[in-house]
Amino acid sequence: MPSSDSPPTQPLPPTPRPRVRHRRFLVLLTAPSLLAVAVAILFATTTPLPRLLHLLLRPKSLLARPPEPPPAADTSGHAGRPPCVLWMAPFASGGGYCSEAWSYVASLEGNVAAGVGTNYTLSIAHHGDLESPEFWHGLPEQSKDLAHRLATARCELSRAVVVCHSEPGAWYPPMYQSLPCPPTGYDEPAFVIGRTMFETDRVSPEHVRRCNQMDAVWVPTDFHVSTFVKSGVDPSKVVKVVQAVDVAFFDPAKNVALPLPIGFSVMDPDDSTIGTEDSSSKAKGFVFLSVFKWEQRKGWDVLLRAFLQEFSGADDVALYLLTNAYHSDTDFRGKIHRFVKSSSIEEPVGGWAEVRVVDEHVPQSDLPRLYKAADAFVLPSRGEGWGRPVVEAMAMELPVIVTNWSGPTEYLTEENGYPLDVDRLTEVTEGPFRGHLCAEPSVDHLRALMRHVFVDREEARSKGRKAREDMVERFSPEVVAMIVAHQIQKVVASTQYSVDG
Repeated sequence: MPSSDSPPTQPLPPTPRPRVRHRRFLVLLTAPSLLAVAVAILFATTTPLPRLLHLLLRPKSLLARPPEPPPAADTSGHAGRPPCVLWMAPFASGGGYCSEAWSYVASLEGNVAAGVGTNYTLSIAHHGDLESPEFWHGLPEQSKDLAHRLATARCELSRAVVVCHSEPGAWYPPMYQSLPCPPTGYDEPAFVIGRTMFETDRVSPEHVRRCNQMDAVWVPTDFHVSTFVKSGVDPSKVVKVVQAVDVAFFDPAKNVALPLPIGFSVMDPDDSTIGTEDSSSKAKGFVFLSVFKWEQRKGWDVLLRAFLQEFSGADDVALYLLTNAYHSDTDFRGKIHRFVKSSSIEEPVGGWAEVRVVDEHVPQSDLPRLYKAADAFVLPSRGEGWGRPVVEAMAMELPVIVTNWSGPTEYLTEENGYPLDVDRLTEVTEGPFRGHLCAEPSVDHLRALMRHVFVDREEARSKGRKAREDMVERFSPEVVAMIVAHQIQKVVASTQYSVDG
């Protein structure tokens, strides 16, 4: 793990592999992305969302067209035009890859504006996960403006460094419906980078094969460098590039806490209001917050067991779960009640401690206010690629209790948080990662840590302040943008001769 007082050093990019050039046609992406169509519609009209979604899913054959004839003096076809970086990611979907991609391109664009990285232009295209109109509407206007500008930027594919920022199943050829990345396969672009990560102890053989088709594979942590190489990805291609967190946006000094309570209470038998706020409930003196999509990997069962066994209605405490369905229904009340019953968790003498579910979309612009309303963040995950909500909470000066395994090991320490012990590694029994190993967090240790944070609030606040310091010093957009820009500039320089020659 790199030192906390300096950004991680990065190896040189791999030498580009020889490519078969198809020079008969040069592909120019002029409004290349599904995202560009969405932005144009959102800026131009108040068209209802069903029509917007229809346009978002237009056939990819409409996304490319032949280049305009070059000026007569441009005999090489390239004179005076810098190469392009085409960043393809789920920009309009929400989620981890989306958030990370936004942080990268916003930071790179800021560097270009400051005169750094001017040997290339930048363009973006939506790729990977499906678009979410709710997420798009919740973006700050500055991000929408940036998306419109970058999505409509011209990018000549034969001179492009293409970044495929998604899970490898979306790479060319995609294993499900998605704009392919690279759009025309691996021969046309000058250089292709895969940016990805996994939450288990290994990478599947098919994904290893797809990684090895790339010129380089960027992963966010030392954990991933190890698991990718051990799984068979060419070590010369694997480069660690950490993720950024927007410490200016997630800044406790700039945000006012969201008024509580919100969501709905789960364990109170007298609360028959489902899915709405019940204003009669008073805000609690101490609030734990967890942010996750509802899947077993996130350890919601571990969290509920620990919280309900450790706390009771006599404690002035509440657990807020900001969640959304993941390949399941939205009956979170029923899921929690069935879990409690099947787990034989007994109601304490003082009654159940308050658990509140927030299952409505919280706009991105309001997320810092939700973190500000909490006293601590907790996520007993069985595996994380990075842990986007964790670093957001740390940037907001919250003490965090997080499983000490996988992605968070890159930034979580005893000084800036509360690493949660792992009892053992367990085998994934279903889904695409069947047979892989993931962490099983300690319920007993989680109970002890939550009680400790609840009791020793001054120590918790001190660790929260240290957490923000670390985020600013090591993972701010400016720091990470320099790492990314340096990698891209070296790639552009290494491909320039072969492209222009």
